[in-house]
Amino acid sequence: MPRADPVITLTTDFGHDSPYVAAMKGVILGIQPAARLVELSATIPPQDVRHAAFFLASAVPYFPPETLHVVVVDPGVGSNRAILYVEMAGHRLLVPDNGCWTWLGAPDASPSKVIAVREPRYWRETISATFHGRDIFAPVAGHLACGLNPAKLGPVVDTWVRLERPRPRPLAKGWQGEVLFVDHFGNLISNIPADSTWLAPAILRVGKRAVRRFRWVRSYAEAKAGQTVALISSNGNLEVAVVQGNAARRLRARVGTPLAVEWPG
Repeated sequence: MPRADPVITLTTDFGHDSPYVAAMKGVILGIQPAARLVELSATIPPQDVRHAAFFLASAVPYFPPETLHVVVVDPGVGSNRAILYVEMAGHRLLVPDNGCWTWLGAPDASPSKVIAVREPRYWRETISATFHGRDIFAPVAGHLACGLNPAKLGPVVDTWVRLERPRPRPLAKGWQGEVLFVDHFGNLISNIPADSTWLAPAILRVGKRAVRRFRWVRSYAEAKAGQTVALISSNGNLEVAVVQGNAARRLRARVGTPLAVEWPG
């Protein structure tokens, strides 16, 4: 039996100035008026599947079980790419087969179920080659919110696109990684895991730049405005920030920029 108030989240790169998200909401509510729609983001950078992967891995785990996460960051729309229904790490997702969901869970975790969405009876009658979000994702989400058995959507599959998750590597005295995400404040979130020895003197390397004048802090408030700091981000990894400033701009860094922390001696 479906919940009386099924929760459906929407993550897209459609932007807030277009009618696209609104059209998807209309289709879903036309099928399941009781659905609670939560817009996680409409501002994923256009066609940026890696950004979507980081975003989902950072947000989805905090939602209750049985939430359905609909993701339309879909540069392959209109091609032969598949649409997937996924059950992964206790969560349900409806996604294009481009790897956007594959950073959920532990790096080597496997989904409990992946189904190729192929049954057109749950789609809109007319399908636009450029708007599967409205014509396939949204109506399928509405039917799932009404209690549709996912098995009716299509066959179970065991192959799908996996998005490579960059992994850091240990150095003799430090870590080599990269910038995984740049947030709205220009903070550099790395893929380097937390280490209890980080209060020791060290050198940061961001790209080709050695950053020796910085402070280890627990929070931004421990340093003065304009200071470069290193701290443990909320995701448990090394973060480099400029207090009340923009580290990405100061250090000329972006997603993929090499980042390392090294201890002398």
